[in-house]
Amino acid sequence: MVGMSDAPRSDALFERSRRLLPGGVNSPVRAFGAVGGTPRFVARADGAHVWDADGRRYLDLVGSWGPMILGHRHPKVVAAIEEALAHGTSFGAPTEAELLLAERVVDRYPAVERLRFVSSGTEATMSALRVARGATGRSAVVKFAGGYHGHADGLLVSAGSGAVTTGVPSSAGVPAETAAWTWVAPYNDVAALTRLFDERGADIAAVIVEPVAGNMGVVEPTPAFRAALRDLTRARGALLIVDEVMTGFRLARGGAIERYGLDADLVCWGKVLGGGLPVGGYGGRGAVMDHVSPIGKVYQAGTLSGNPLAMAAGAATLDAIDATPDLYPTLERRGAWLADALRAGAAEAGVPATVNQVGSMLTVFFTDHAVTDLATAEQSDARAFARWFHGLLDRGVWWPPSGFEAAFLGYPLDDEALDQVADAARAAFRLAAG
Repeated sequence: MVGMSDAPRSDALFERSRRLLPGGVNSPVRAFGAVGGTPRFVARADGAHVWDADGRRYLDLVGSWGPMILGHRHPKVVAAIEEALAHGTSFGAPTEAELLLAERVVDRYPAVERLRFVSSGTEATMSALRVARGATGRSAVVKFAGGYHGHADGLLVSAGSGAVTTGVPSSAGVPAETAAWTWVAPYNDVAALTRLFDERGADIAAVIVEPVAGNMGVVEPTPAFRAALRDLTRARGALLIVDEVMTGFRLARGGAIERYGLDADLVCWGKVLGGGLPVGGYGGRGAVMDHVSPIGKVYQAGTLSGNPLAMAAGAATLDAIDATPDLYPTLERRGAWLADALRAGAAEAGVPATVNQVGSMLTVFFTDHAVTDLATAEQSDARAFARWFHGLLDRGVWWPPSGFEAAFLGYPLDDEALDQVADAARAAFRLAAG
């Protein structure tokens, strides 16, 4: 067995990287700060697997943090990128590819009448909030503790994901005046949200929410919470922004919007929209999106918005999903099976664990309490998670290196592969027991 320190090429690459990149990485969670050890440098990926720089193969449950629902290097996606590449990489001008992908998105989200492509999920949420403020003439935004919507200044307030992992709930460099217009409520707490609207509803431009939280770990919204989101915003003239950067096209053909029957004013998407290439998008009803320049007064622009390679990859991804009719039922079944196997493995090892699973997203919390919001998620034993994580890594399973992240199943992770994951997890739980 390869031990957690036995990765000489990754060790050397990380040492070089730390001289050039802050913390040696280009996104904080990658640094293994929450779990210790050296981050593995990925050399390549295919199907259900990634290979590190030392040549070791892993079953991949990170999936580039969500978009690889079809697995890595799906042949139709690769072919689409190659065909687009033959015509050029960037034009800074309209292309038919933008239109073709937009038509596919609107077909899956009937309430979305118009959308704008951007280059990342952060850019999508940042832009959607600007549109909401422009459309309503109000300044305040409501988000939920532990919800992460990208690193725009106004959203790095009680953020999840890496901010929770490193124990920093906000960020230096965010002006207090900016943060003052972001108000935070607990996830799944109808009473708290109602009080906030009762006290300050006239100032609220929008509520932004992960329809299934993924950045405090997977937390499903209760039916009452989902209803309150729509009822309170509609009654008080605020917009409801549903951040589908993780859940879009993953939890159903039309994402969490379809799965839960949500009625959103604006929807945001991220990298899955481009088959894993750098891309994002936001859209909604025409009356709202018509506030966006050049026809409206809300300015937003980007040279790489609608990049032809990303547009081609996105269209091919959505087409390949449609050509796989058993994809969602299969992912649903496999997600439930793996969640049960993880619960059984933890119980066998005598390790307190709560496994939250929604479709092909799941998180193992090392706590015996139900996890319904950030406060309960933070009761998870971080040291036990770190031992468990390295137990998986040493057994060839690539799991997110944070106890506050979602793991993602891709379609190529078949039943045999999931048996291997379950076996590795069972052994890793014994290590987590200490």
